[in-house]
Amino acid sequence: MSTVAFIGGGNMAGALIGGLLQSGRPVSSILVVEPVEAQRVKLLQTFGVVALPAAAPALSQAQIVVWAVKPQLFNEAAVPCAGRVNGALQLSVMAGIRTDAIARATGSQAVVRAMPNTPALIGQGISGLYARPEVTEAQKAEVDALLAPTGRRVWVAQEADLDAVTAISGSGPAYVFYVVEAMIAAAERMGLSTEQGRELALATVAGAAALAQQSEDSPAVLRERVTSKGGTTHAAISSLEADGVRDAFVRALHAAQARARELGDEFGKA
Repeated sequence: MSTVAFIGGGNMAGALIGGLLQSGRPVSSILVVEPVEAQRVKLLQTFGVVALPAAAPALSQAQIVVWAVKPQLFNEAAVPCAGRVNGALQLSVMAGIRTDAIARATGSQAVVRAMPNTPALIGQGISGLYARPEVTEAQKAEVDALLAPTGRRVWVAQEADLDAVTAISGSGPAYVFYVVEAMIAAAERMGLSTEQGRELALATVAGAAALAQQSEDSPAVLRERVTSKGGTTHAAISSLEADGVRDAFVRALHAAQARARELGDEFGKA
């Protein structure tokens, strides 16, 4: 059984480790480097995984190295690992850091970059993935298997496309929470309790998403079926259109894409 090493033992690493263990991978094949003692204790208590406080010779045994540190800490974390991980496939779940920077810092050209989102923590996420040309089909299959417990995966042909993935799905859960917040606030102003508003809003969002997933019809068609001319939904959609909400939302996603590109430029500096 190949060894998977995690550099960083936070929430996303925990989600991946939990999925690996549930799929039958032995705990002895998982190695974690985590400098924060409280997090090392949590990993041991939750998964039985012994985490190292710093890079060690054991890292050289890893066939896959998962980079799960905060982007601003990557260069610092990579220095003591570089000579030990250069023969491994590198999988990054860090935002912003491009594969060129990862290859340069680790000494390995086999790099896959993933852009997951927070529902991955409950197995309901979706990740955008890009592989450098040096990554083999077998290695891509390994990455697919490793990320499978977190949810769905979408491979893109160009690394620049991950900026769009970041804008759509990486940041996407926050947009949904933003809408839910507004629905709850509206419910309160209409006389319902916060708890009632929350239950109604969350069930509606979850149900609508599930319906759209299962239906062969486009979201536009599904919306039109609910929007009878002169009815309540028509009144709401007309108000949103009059306020330019659709265009504002599209501009917001473009802003997220532009910021993702800027962060890649910033973190990519040597």
